[in-house]
Amino acid sequence: MGCASLCRTAFRVALVILVVVPPTNMLGAQGPTPAQTIEIDDTASSHPFPHFWEKLFGSGRAILSLRESYRNDLRETKRITGFAYVRFHAIFHDEVSLYDEDKDGKPVYNFSYIDQIYDGLLENQVRPFVELSFTPKKLSSDPNALHPFWYKQNVAPPKDWDKWEQLVENFARHLVERYGIDEVSQWYFEVWNEPNIDFWAGNPKEPTYYELYDRAARAIKRVSPRLRVGGPATAQAAWVDRFLAHCKEKSVPVDFASTHVYGNDRAEDVFGTHERISRNQMVCRAVKKVHDQIGASPYPGVPLIWSEFNASYMNEPAVTDTAFMGPWIADTIRQCDGLVQMMSYWTFSDVFEEQGVVKTPFYGGFGLLAERSIPKAAFNDFALLHRLGETRLDAGSDSALVTRRKDGSLAIAVWNLFLPEETGSPKTITLHFKGPSGQQSARVTIVDKEHGSPLPAWNRMGRPEYPTIAQIEELRKAAALPAAQSQAISKGSLTLTLQPQALALIEIGR
Repeated sequence: MGCASLCRTAFRVALVILVVVPPTNMLGAQGPTPAQTIEIDDTASSHPFPHFWEKLFGSGRAILSLRESYRNDLRETKRITGFAYVRFHAIFHDEVSLYDEDKDGKPVYNFSYIDQIYDGLLENQVRPFVELSFTPKKLSSDPNALHPFWYKQNVAPPKDWDKWEQLVENFARHLVERYGIDEVSQWYFEVWNEPNIDFWAGNPKEPTYYELYDRAARAIKRVSPRLRVGGPATAQAAWVDRFLAHCKEKSVPVDFASTHVYGNDRAEDVFGTHERISRNQMVCRAVKKVHDQIGASPYPGVPLIWSEFNASYMNEPAVTDTAFMGPWIADTIRQCDGLVQMMSYWTFSDVFEEQGVVKTPFYGGFGLLAERSIPKAAFNDFALLHRLGETRLDAGSDSALVTRRKDGSLAIAVWNLFLPEETGSPKTITLHFKGPSGQQSARVTIVDKEHGSPLPAWNRMGRPEYPTIAQIEELRKAAALPAAQSQAISKGSLTLTLQPQALALIEIGR
């Protein structure tokens, strides 16, 4: 997507314990504060817990990565997550000026901006997850096949399949010559973006995409069999089973499978049913569907990379700009654990122009950071979740993630999840620790509507569309992650009350 494509086509122009508190499914819930007790057992069975949700992030299109504002946000996100890969659209867009043809129709390549783009990522210790898109104008079979996004990428098949194959091979070969095979073999090459919707004008869509993929994959492997290539990078968790069957039948290289889904995608599009699936459940139900398809495919061991996800593919300020994202992300991690190798949150920054130039700081953009590097609550939520450990302990509850760090310390994150349209109510949570413990206190950090979010300060300012320099600085300060507070563990228990849409991390040393 980049966002999912205008309205999925029409709109998107320590021990660490993470505890999830599910919604009461009541709008404007009244009455006594609900209470929940969660048993924490440090000797419980466990399994590895790689941080699959923070290894890869999406971003605005390729050319934006040359901006200092983009690179500032990249560095900030790297600082709080340590993420390893970034994915963006349009590395073949004419604004990057990679492809041209001379008067005789012979391809001419210019790697100037390509080198600056990838040099900049690597200088900041982030590797490319390369999306091979879109069609250069002089290679397009239809110069008028322009996508509705503001930057008007061409989504037609190439007029000459051999030239497409040569483009991919020359591109990959240049990267290997510049950075070395040991480096580039650690990248990923993903063929296209969401070919099942309006990002691909091939007709019929699926067979023409397979032609696009087959030629690109073989071109990449000609450069080196060590390079990794995959697809189909579809919207709505589509095609993966048939794509893998195609690769097997035609002996086409495939090193990973990738696809996308968003919390507000429709069941009709993802599952072919008429269910009403909550945005709190859609993403991981789709992940489970594809995970199982891969398991039943000719390539049961192929990695699954979810190269786009978010709670919404639309610009919904009540969703992506708010504290709702903390509980939503945490519960998504809980549900998707063990089903996927990497998930790419769309996106790390609102340096992003699919619907045009940003007109106001908080418009429901996908980024963790709003324009001018103002952290949203989601930025702080990722910072908290980064502090989870590398081993997950069974908690006997579907509202908790319990993890242990390498040093043996524990941490607890708890949250109170309500949908954006729900009023919600506070929730009292008691963590009861089984067995003897010498720890008398824990460090507790909470992000909610009033803490770790710039929105209250922005509202007090009168919601300025173009904040002054002084206001921007004030918003950044207001959005800072709150300091951890010490809280006593009494008789093996710790109790706290969370406001609706709050995420808390509790850390307990060893």
